[in-house]
Amino acid sequence: MESLILNATEDTPKIVLNKKDKEFLIAERSLPENAFDFYKPVYEWLEKYVLDPLEETEFHVNLDYFNTASAKQLGKIFNLLENIKSSLFVKWHYASDDQDMLESGQRYARLT
Repeated sequence: MESLILNATEDTPKIVLNKKDKEFLIAERSLPENAFDFYKPVYEWLEKYVLDPLEETEFHVNLDYFNTASAKQLGKIFNLLENIKSSLFVKWHYASDDQDMLESGQRYARLT
């Protein structure tokens, strides 16, 4: 399965979906102009991955900030990840003084 790697820009996050190296990451800032279009390749990649996942998947979210449109797309990603039939661990990273990011992670954990 070919990897999906998108480098971060000022408004879009770094995305690494690499089955071969067992690296699954969304990082930095997510403020794309059109969040649905930006994340569409991520959904498409994950839809294929769910059909043949690794025995264990560790998915890292290490965002400094994301806007409301990105929040909705992250929710869709987590819903896709729920379909993985093997071990799944979502690691939500946040700065120790960032209460908002902590609460966002807790909210996603309750919803999925």
